[in-house]
Amino acid sequence: MPEQQVDARLRRSRAAVAVSFVLQGVTFALLVTCIPEIQRRYGLSDGLLPVFLAAVPILAGVGSVASESVAGRVGAKVVLRVVQPAVCVSLALVGLGDELWQLAITLGLFGLLVGGLDASMNMLGVGLQRRYGRSIMLGFHAAFSLGGILGAALAGLGSHYELDLPVLFGGAAALLIPLALLVGTRFPGPAELGDAVREAATAAAARIPWRPLLPLCAAMAFAYIADASVSNYSVKYLTDVLGSPEDLAKLSYLGYMVAMLLGRALGDRAVERWGAVPVVRGGAALAALGFALAAAAPGEWAGVAAFTVLGLGICAIIPQVFAAGGRRYPDASDAAVARLNLFNYVGFLLGSPLVGALAEAGSFRLALLAPMVLILAILPLARHFG
Repeated sequence: MPEQQVDARLRRSRAAVAVSFVLQGVTFALLVTCIPEIQRRYGLSDGLLPVFLAAVPILAGVGSVASESVAGRVGAKVVLRVVQPAVCVSLALVGLGDELWQLAITLGLFGLLVGGLDASMNMLGVGLQRRYGRSIMLGFHAAFSLGGILGAALAGLGSHYELDLPVLFGGAAALLIPLALLVGTRFPGPAELGDAVREAATAAAARIPWRPLLPLCAAMAFAYIADASVSNYSVKYLTDVLGSPEDLAKLSYLGYMVAMLLGRALGDRAVERWGAVPVVRGGAALAALGFALAAAAPGEWAGVAAFTVLGLGICAIIPQVFAAGGRRYPDASDAAVARLNLFNYVGFLLGSPLVGALAEAGSFRLALLAPMVLILAILPLARHFG
């Protein structure tokens, strides 16, 4: 096949995977920004909420592991084409029930499918990156942030017009499922990727020592604890503590994702100019400031501004964890990235119960200081990013 045809197919495949990241960002944002509405619909208490939220990343980890095995037999493309529309269906199902057991089943299904979605989507992203021969993964994660912005905006409109969850989630699913099916026809397969996915999987299985990666693993976990705290509790904090209307409260997550998108768009230039270590330290300090501002916020707009500051700080940390792991093991960068990515789930698993339990035992304002302290722990770890 002529080189220009191969390049055109790669560009179409890259665009398709980017759209997949956008769709995932929309569905995830819709779910997490509607937690107060989900609580009311199902009568879910604040005490039980962290249990339900913690179950999602646990099952996502199970789904991720299972999808890797299935993808080895049928290909990541097939897995992604199936699970992406299925995630949209599971989102609609979350909005249909009214009993706790129904919520447990639908959230569990959402978690399993999201784990498979994350794994297969990133497999294709890594495969495309190997074919391109340069870093393109940050662009995919920026696409996820864009999806988060769109999802939070949809949730805000739903609250403003007082749409019930079956209408909001069902309407979103009705729009997203055809898009997922359509874009799935453009996902890269063997013709576009060749052996790139298999090579990436082989590299990811390489034996490398854990000890040099542990500071980076800790930084990843702390960053995702902070991210989970914002994802699961920013809207609830504004409504329950700051007395915000629900449509305005959605702006807390919207501002967070806008800041993440801008930070990821400009982060590489900042690293080139000042280096990874100052950028990570500055990001950690800014994120800690965001938590402090949120905990002290006198009203809803101050809360929105605080969570926006938080997003601008955290976005500088997570991509640099992956980059530092790749620099540490240049001949086995995929293996390092795969190990570091495990601590994404560790952070999400710990973040929700931590903030939820502290809020239940004391106050939401004090609960926000716990992830702030963990973010500050990244400051001494930053020297390992060089």
